[in-house]
Amino acid sequence: MRNTFSAYIVLLGCYGLTAGQALAGPDWLVEQVKTPVRVEAPPGGEKLVMDNGLIRRVFRLRPNGATVAFDNLMTGQSMLRAVKPEATVDIDGMTFAVGGLKGQPNLAYLLDEWVDAMQADPRTFYLVDYEVGPTQPRLAWKRVRYSADLPWPPPGKRLTMRYKLLETAIESIGAEQLTVRVHYEMYEGVPVLCKWLTIHNGSQHAVRLNSFTSEMLAMVEFESHPEAHNHWNLPNIHVESDYSFAGMNAYVANQTTHWQTDPEYLTQVDYLRENPCLLVSRPPVGPDVDIEPGGTFESFRTFEMPFDSTDRERKGLAVRRMYRTIAPWVTENPIMMHVRQADPAAVKLAIDQCAEVGFEMVIMTFGSGFNIENEDPMYLARIRELVGYAHGKGIELGGYSLLSSRRISDEHDVIDIKTGRPGGAVFGTAPCIGSQWGIDYFRKLYAFFEKTGFDLLEHDGSYPGDTCASTSHPGHRNHADSQYAQWKVISDFYKWCRGRGVYLNVPDFYYLTGSTKCAMGYRETNWSLPRAQQIIHGRQNIYDGTWTKTPSMGWMFVPLVEYHGGGPAATLEPLSEHLDAYEAHLAQNFGCGVQACYRGPRLYDTDETKTVVKKWVDFYKQHRDILDSDLIHVRRADGRDIDCMMHVNPRLKTRALAMVFNPLNETVERELELPLYYAGLTKTARAREQNGKPRTYTLDRQYRIRVPLRIAPASVTWLAVE
Repeated sequence: MRNTFSAYIVLLGCYGLTAGQALAGPDWLVEQVKTPVRVEAPPGGEKLVMDNGLIRRVFRLRPNGATVAFDNLMTGQSMLRAVKPEATVDIDGMTFAVGGLKGQPNLAYLLDEWVDAMQADPRTFYLVDYEVGPTQPRLAWKRVRYSADLPWPPPGKRLTMRYKLLETAIESIGAEQLTVRVHYEMYEGVPVLCKWLTIHNGSQHAVRLNSFTSEMLAMVEFESHPEAHNHWNLPNIHVESDYSFAGMNAYVANQTTHWQTDPEYLTQVDYLRENPCLLVSRPPVGPDVDIEPGGTFESFRTFEMPFDSTDRERKGLAVRRMYRTIAPWVTENPIMMHVRQADPAAVKLAIDQCAEVGFEMVIMTFGSGFNIENEDPMYLARIRELVGYAHGKGIELGGYSLLSSRRISDEHDVIDIKTGRPGGAVFGTAPCIGSQWGIDYFRKLYAFFEKTGFDLLEHDGSYPGDTCASTSHPGHRNHADSQYAQWKVISDFYKWCRGRGVYLNVPDFYYLTGSTKCAMGYRETNWSLPRAQQIIHGRQNIYDGTWTKTPSMGWMFVPLVEYHGGGPAATLEPLSEHLDAYEAHLAQNFGCGVQACYRGPRLYDTDETKTVVKKWVDFYKQHRDILDSDLIHVRRADGRDIDCMMHVNPRLKTRALAMVFNPLNETVERELELPLYYAGLTKTARAREQNGKPRTYTLDRQYRIRVPLRIAPASVTWLAVE
């Protein structure tokens, strides 16, 4: 337990916390916090409290539903400064607030006595009732391969608050049976809250949902300046939704989180009142969908996680814990080969070699000749036979398909709203998923998996959020509804795949809708650099990519054959002639728990090569639990000295495993400093180098040990810590 004053003072200095943030109690990133989620109404019945011991959200129930407190219990800070509506909906061209209260005299802070005097807006959807129950899975997850032993859905509570319009507002849209439900989920052991809307049309005619805002929080500003300011530091909270695309990290792919100015906040210090301290979650376009009589619309889900520190490593560990909780399929981490030819002989050779050395998955890669759009019964039968052959060897089989970054035709490509012509897409030109081609494409994908038993899909150029101004495509009406319609098609398909146990490699941020892995972060042409440079770049990519990704969430690349040029200096084939470089790739990928796309016709060409490949596969499988655990960033590779990344997991016998690389052409002797706080060690640690004898070390006041090392030239070693 870390609930003593002295332990927290040490923590403050090491991990970027401040004295005001340090509260007694277990650290949720080190110890399992089992405090159950509570949703309770205190005496009086005017409030409802949702609390998991780490965060707390408080709702007013009368005279309307409204969030009146959002507290970071880890730091003791109130994050909310003012009351706003719980949501807004634009229906048939008219905007309505959902919940909320009016009359707060000062929006810089919020007092209970002010809340008591505030009133409801008569044009607002008003709170009718609420219900509380357990969390529910937002998609099915069929577990068919190795993954972390995590619960799905995550344990916690769901709160649903039901809102309807007052009679005075009903007349304006004629929807007397329109109901908005605002859903909240809070999870056990993590400071994460999820929020979304469902809108039910119980009337006799359709209504059009032009747009909506599913979250609106008047947050306490992170910083305050009276002058004009070009770059504001935002409140210390992570927010993202499952409506994400066009990026390989959450910040780039975030399409729905907007930090806006609050024109009602008249007392802010900024003279121009431009401090971005109003958090809203809304789609960038539309959805502009019709809700038919008896129909229900469900919004995307927004996930909110307050941080308890400004330290980069600690914030990254929190984000990684969030993904493990709300998308545990990302912990699936199969060892995969990308075979370059899709003819049966080449695929069977790859399967045989994978089985021999312990690889687990074969992907018929881009340029291999594999075509998932081929509906020829003979072709499907051939693939089904290859799937059976692979399964007989204990190997999963799948393939590559390109979606967005290609041109189909003027008829089927997305239409630019600015020009009225094809083009203007994220990738220049791209097919519209709502076109007849797009409808046929996804029909073929569903059928292919059903008819062949395929295990995985590498889906390149996944839908990146392109809008389409066509008015003739059958899958959407016009520009306004095109983005939501296309996202719905692809996210529903990914959820279907996850329910069948189909593994998804997608170079875009679809983790929260079922994808498992995207690029760790690399520039493709870097794999045409000389081999020695590729290796340093590889470790830099892993180091940089794992600040917010778990090791299993990102793939790396190993060009067994020439890739994007570079000639013999960049190529590993013949493998036996470049075994030192090949082993360096294997060691740093497997040692960091990161799977790579080993792209080529074979994994080994000689018995010696086979032995080296199997050595590192065996190493990974022997230490799989700790190697799939989160990385601590000790020293980034720069080619000038040793570099190090260290896995930590306080719930394993092996609490840490540090991979240490020497890129120099000389033996190096160093005293390596290992930070073991997140390994859950406080006093002593037993560390051994590789399979050597363990040695006991005493941790200093910053939870570190110093281990003497002697590392041979251009080599790698590792330290296991218990």
